[in-house]
Amino acid sequence: MHKISIELVPRNVEALGHELHQVREYFPTIDTINIPDLLKFPLRSWAACGQARELFPHTIPHLRAIDFDLTKPFPLTETFAQQGIDCALVIAGDQPQDMSRRVFRTSSIELIRALKEQVPGLKVYAGIDPYRTGIKDELDYVKRKLDAGAEGFFTQPFFDLRLMEIYRDLLTGIEVFWGVSPVMSVRSKDYWDNLNNAIFPPDFAPTLEWNRNFARQALEFTEKSGSSLYFMPIRVDLVSYLEGIL
Repeated sequence: MHKISIELVPRNVEALGHELHQVREYFPTIDTINIPDLLKFPLRSWAACGQARELFPHTIPHLRAIDFDLTKPFPLTETFAQQGIDCALVIAGDQPQDMSRRVFRTSSIELIRALKEQVPGLKVYAGIDPYRTGIKDELDYVKRKLDAGAEGFFTQPFFDLRLMEIYRDLLTGIEVFWGVSPVMSVRSKDYWDNLNNAIFPPDFAPTLEWNRNFARQALEFTEKSGSSLYFMPIRVDLVSYLEGIL
């Protein structure tokens, strides 16, 4: 089933509320909001999803595995029930820069398994990173997450349609939200190149025109394949980026 989601950064209640209303006003085909859990902002992903639920039927908070102590019961079961959150995306989580913040040696696979055991009815998504290792190693990791109970996946953003096609053929039968994010500067491309080992096509240009054209191509790709798509509009006005595409 083809779905469209948008990933919104929860900077604060006011800024998130403004973007949520923009999405609802300009892009009625978007019915799912996914929200990362970013330690530099005080608004946690599940609280932001509670806010988004006032306007959208589907919200997906990101959960950082290393934030959860699995020797104790999952602490958000009641919160999810109260806010109507029935999906979550599990990621490994980066180590905090502030080492006074406690983290745990909890892996994504361990948290996925715990969620499936402790939160009945919760649909658990996991991540796919096409740049992390080789394709075979990443597909093996996908299988382990499926075995742990993952029911679908969100990918890191793609910038090359050919790489998306390769992964599509290798992930047949698996629910996937393919990620697309605009890269609007050389500095941003360097970030994706050097920190994430991302792959860009030879014709890439850090312009709004190129990124809008790729967004159109990715949307057509997911419509034809019956898979889903999410947009991650970092450092760009989301209306300027997506207007006329959705």
